Amino acid sequence: MSKYVKSILLGVVFVFVGFNVQGQNTEKKAVADVMKSYKDAIQNLTTDGTIELFTEDATVFESGGSEGTYKNYVSHHLGPELNQFNSFIFSDYKVDVKVDMPFAFVTETYIYTINLKANKKRGTAERTIKKKGVATSSLKKIGGKWKITKTHSSSRNIRK
Repeated sequence: MSKYVKSILLGVVFVFVGFNVQGQNTEKKAVADVMKSYKDAIQNLTTDGTIELFTEDATVFESGGSEGTYKNYVSHHLGPELNQFNSFIFSDYKVDVKVDMPFAFVTETYIYTINLKANKKRGTAERTIKKKGVATSSLKKIGGKWKITKTHSSSRNIRK
């Protein structure tokens, strides 16, 4: 094989690898954007606009328990819970995305700080909870959009 043919083949390989890396980066960003949209909604104390981030049969697991589908989680857990908060803030947020088309796998680590409203019925005062959290999620690209199919989150007290 001549040097000229080898150079052309090597150039084609570099172009292919370059396009593949660029495509992976584009997909990773799209997945990270889905996770950011969800995080932003929670910080805004709302579930508005989050249903479309999940598949219809997406399942949610939280701190060792199954919450069922995302719709069930919103109506029976997350939605009512957000109404009890003055604020929910994520800090030290990091996201790691791995794409293996048509799937993506995400790990998020963070500190969350929740300021709970006082509850006169329960006789509780306003208080703040600060914990270290981690979440893992799997997503699938469906109809050109990334959708969360499963998510699991857990937390623990911050160790000093």
